[in-house]
Amino acid sequence: MSASVLYDSPGPKTRRRSRVASAVSLILIAALVYWVVTVLAAPRVAANGQETPGMFDSSRIDILGNPLVWQNFLNGVLATLAMAGVAAVLAILIGIFFSFVRTARSAWIRVPSVIVLEFVRGMPVLLMIFFVFLVFSTGAYWAGVLGLGLYNGAIIGEALRAGILSLPRGQREAGLAVGLSPVRTRMSIEFPQAFRQMLPIILAQLVVLLKDTSLAYVVGYDELSRTIKNMQSFLGNRYLFTIFAVGLIIYLLMNLALSWVARWVARRSGPKLGKALPNTPKQLGEEGTRAITLPKQGYGPPDPPH
Repeated sequence: MSASVLYDSPGPKTRRRSRVASAVSLILIAALVYWVVTVLAAPRVAANGQETPGMFDSSRIDILGNPLVWQNFLNGVLATLAMAGVAAVLAILIGIFFSFVRTARSAWIRVPSVIVLEFVRGMPVLLMIFFVFLVFSTGAYWAGVLGLGLYNGAIIGEALRAGILSLPRGQREAGLAVGLSPVRTRMSIEFPQAFRQMLPIILAQLVVLLKDTSLAYVVGYDELSRTIKNMQSFLGNRYLFTIFAVGLIIYLLMNLALSWVARWVARRSGPKLGKALPNTPKQLGEEGTRAITLPKQGYGPPDPPH
């Protein structure tokens, strides 16, 4: 169905207003960027009269030539990825478990799972990390992994449950009709379809999990945000903006890379169109032409009586 069937094409006045609005928006964005750059580049004058060079002055970015600075950044990135990777696997496993117990037929299983799930979902991630750290006396790393895994696992579990409930009832009935048990029907028929259907939501939640690793600094884990804070404290206010800007770019690149992987996986897991069937004798070839040729006898209307 073409787009013109769904809505009317814009007329000359609408197109002209759209072009004017786009031009004004670009001008405002350019003016905002120019103002931000100008403010950052301007020197600062302290209360005691001492002047500090602007943010883009060479004396503020010369620290980036020190290899120890980049080594600290690398250590922070590796610590962040180590926590995010293990927490992501744990969150998916917990999500699968929650999706099964939430859709159980027995109320003795379903009702307690709802209570636990709502408790986990209602608690902020920061408090969840503190809860694991204080109650279970784990180290900083495992407090972050378990806290992130529990919280994001609850979100993923609800997404998978919604995917299972959105499937046609005929999927489950077909599995039961061929002799599969309810658990095996859920595992082999319903769950794979629900997981594929909810894969974009799951991957988007994993992007959130990667960003939430920055909350682990409160329990003393040296991930990227805590590394940035320690470097700023050690190097002083002169390099405050530089270290912060580099850390921001690193976080942005990690999230963009994970988002790109999420989109790629979503495209790969989507429905694929099969090859078109040949419909001409040239495409079919000689064997195919003979295969679709009807025999001369035994078909068609009967011969008239003599």
